[in-house]
Amino acid sequence: MAVDSAFPDEPFTIRKLWTDKRYRGVLIQIVTLMVVFTVIGLMVRNVQANFATLGKEFSFSFLWSLPSSYDINQCFIDYEKSQPHMYAAACGALNTLLVAVVGCITATILGFVVGVLRLSSNWLVNRIAYVYLEFMRNVPVLLHILFWWGLIVNIMPAVRPLLNELRETGEAPGSFFVTNRGFITPQPIFEDGFGFVMIAFIVAVVAAFFIAAWAKKRQEATGQQFPTLTVGLVVIFGLPYIVHLSLGAPLSFDYPEPGRFNFSGGMSISPELFALTFALTIYTSAFIGEIVRSGIQAINKGQWEAASALGLSRGQTLRLVIIPQALRVIIPPLTSQYLNLTKNSSLAIAVGYMDIVATLGGITLMQTGKEMETVMLLMLFYLTISLLISIFMNIYNRAIALKER
Repeated sequence: MAVDSAFPDEPFTIRKLWTDKRYRGVLIQIVTLMVVFTVIGLMVRNVQANFATLGKEFSFSFLWSLPSSYDINQCFIDYEKSQPHMYAAACGALNTLLVAVVGCITATILGFVVGVLRLSSNWLVNRIAYVYLEFMRNVPVLLHILFWWGLIVNIMPAVRPLLNELRETGEAPGSFFVTNRGFITPQPIFEDGFGFVMIAFIVAVVAAFFIAAWAKKRQEATGQQFPTLTVGLVVIFGLPYIVHLSLGAPLSFDYPEPGRFNFSGGMSISPELFALTFALTIYTSAFIGEIVRSGIQAINKGQWEAASALGLSRGQTLRLVIIPQALRVIIPPLTSQYLNLTKNSSLAIAVGYMDIVATLGGITLMQTGKEMETVMLLMLFYLTISLLISIFMNIYNRAIALKER
């Protein structure tokens, strides 16, 4: 690669590799890359030597060649302990994704509410929000998880006395039961034709998005507001419901019934899942609340005054003027909180929730002795999820950024 020089007639010398800043920058990068690759090569060589000494082989074949031989108390796919470790890892991955998705959604909603309440002019509401934020942020998340799990297990009613009470009173059992073994709820049964209901739901969500875009353009052109939220909810829930009825109601429910030692039928939400999700939600929502508060305060108060002069209420000002501008400040740190919540879900092993760390990085690792392979897979899993979250949030951040005209 030819490098232009301010002195073309000056001959190149070895000394210039360090004295000339152009050559020095290239030299430092080359040396740095050589050092990095050398260190990686030494680490790989050391691992190979240790594997040879222990008589172990670096391979991922254990995922589909060895039976897992352990039960998982909650799994969203058909799983039996006679199946390979790949199925156990898939169950753990789905359990982790469930906590991450539900946690991010609920923490965002709660965080926005608390962040807005923190700016309330009502002294009592403001102080309650302040105490909530300070307490939740300054207690380690692991203690939150252990506290809520212990609270559920020790305070919620036991199953046996509840069953005895239902038998003695002779009352018709309800649909929901709260016990120290979990929350018993009806289980949905998806029958033939339910796929069309899901398609209708997706179409309704897309239609609501286009309605919102049309309403925004209409308001910018005419100044007239359109009930976007009301119409959107009617479309999202109305269209699938109409399709559901037209197909003969392909969705039914299996209701729990009192059995001899436990409830039969229905679906059980384990106390470990609830405690983990709830603890991560309230912990992360405190940080999101502070992010929302700082984002709102970053907007010049002249925006409030201008909206008030136009006759907008405080709620309308917040929803239509302040929050859309504050999102440009909120989104970048909000992404970090989503990443933290997803990675903090690995603490599930503390309460026995079978996430991917407990399955692949716990029991599978102990049974197979594949420490290197399982840890690499765990790192790859969390790296993939984190990158996907970052990509999605960056796309959304660019979509709401100010466009130069």
